[in-house]
Amino acid sequence: MQWEVVIGLETHTQLSTQSKIFSGSPTRFGAEPNTQASPVDLALPGVLPVLNKGAVERAIQFGLAIGATIAPRSIFARKNYFYPDLPKGYQISQFEIPVVQGGTMSFAVEKDGKTEIKTINLTRAHLEEDAGKSLHEDYQGMTGIDLNRAGTPLLEIVTEPEMRSAAEAVGYAKALHSLVMWLGICDGNMQEGSFRCDANVSVRPVGQEKFGTRCEIKNLNSFRFLEEAINYEVRRQIELIEDGGTVVQETRLYDPDKKETRSMRSKEDAQDYRYFPDPDLPPLAISQEWIERVKATMPELPAAMRERFVAEYALPEYDAMVLTQSKGMASYFEAVVAAAGKEQAKPAANWLMGDVASTLNREDTDIADAPVKAAQLALLLKRIADGTISNKIAKEVFAGMWEARSDKDSLADDIIEAKGLKQISDSGALEAIVDQVLAANEKSVAEFRAGKEQAINALIGQAMKATRGKANPAQLTELLRKKLSS
Repeated sequence: MQWEVVIGLETHTQLSTQSKIFSGSPTRFGAEPNTQASPVDLALPGVLPVLNKGAVERAIQFGLAIGATIAPRSIFARKNYFYPDLPKGYQISQFEIPVVQGGTMSFAVEKDGKTEIKTINLTRAHLEEDAGKSLHEDYQGMTGIDLNRAGTPLLEIVTEPEMRSAAEAVGYAKALHSLVMWLGICDGNMQEGSFRCDANVSVRPVGQEKFGTRCEIKNLNSFRFLEEAINYEVRRQIELIEDGGTVVQETRLYDPDKKETRSMRSKEDAQDYRYFPDPDLPPLAISQEWIERVKATMPELPAAMRERFVAEYALPEYDAMVLTQSKGMASYFEAVVAAAGKEQAKPAANWLMGDVASTLNREDTDIADAPVKAAQLALLLKRIADGTISNKIAKEVFAGMWEARSDKDSLADDIIEAKGLKQISDSGALEAIVDQVLAANEKSVAEFRAGKEQAINALIGQAMKATRGKANPAQLTELLRKKLSS
């Protein structure tokens, strides 16, 4: 039997406010346990929550960025459950009327060796407070409670169950991660818990419309763990069904050491939480004027920038999407083009998606910390364009620039000069080398003259070897063809 995977993601995004969503306590990470918990966070008798305006404005920004509806009136509710790290016995969240409704996210995903653009519909994004943290490692037979996180503002972003593979889920999560960082509404630090995903996973026979029983995998804080957890859970459910078993709706955790999911608790439904409107908080009213004020403060969005890159720089849509996946990469690209000229836009894109991206990935470095600055790369592109060096030699120069970690704008020229890498474009010098290569490779010469076109590649290779890769490739090829046809 063939199976179809059905995935929906719920992402908890910690908002970048300096204080909590319903109190003035700071949200700084790493503070000593229970030093950032006010009477409101501790749920002491008589205290009342006050909504943080900054959290609301960050939610509005996100809604505008995804083309969602910003609810003119939304309601906070009490979500009742009893955990030691939840002092009130309930979490303040939104249920029936969230602040952000609908919207879409587009992202690139690899499928069958090709890159496709997929668009996912979002169900909602709602404001809520985080719970505290239970600490088990340092207490033998006991559990410690740290309430520093209690009341930290979250925007929970929920998708429709429209993803059909772990790769799609990771593609969406990366795009969402990039967007919230682009907007500045979240720092995106997954190790600190600022951005964490819950994956709802089910399987069904191909062609069946009814969804299978889903399991929720909680608190996935890396893209690699997200992919591994989904792939394991899919295998587990399929094997369970094919062996005659039944999938039970439950919440599961992922163990990255064993690379498997394990049962945590039975999965609650909405009715289990006994949601009801919080009597301490009035409805949240958002006027169109407020939305317009927030909109005026927002940066250029990735979708708009993609369209501009295509129109202004004549880039393919794929290049524009890759370059706008992070604000840092997009800014770096524009800085390179500003220094090198618009005619270098496509070469700049190629270098950023190629050598620059691969080096960043290999060294686990962000573009903001790249040792090769935009002006330095721009000069390298100019030296390729004016024939000073070939593309092949440029890779060697780039590696030297990365290693040098120098701020000198003339770094490319300095390395070219120091290593003697300047391209040979002197026709007399090239002609002498071509004559030597033709004399030493009579067989390839005869094959080419007999109609075997690819034979010229061997001759080009020999000539490039003789010049240690410094011959001007276009000039060399033209000279070879001229000599061979005479």
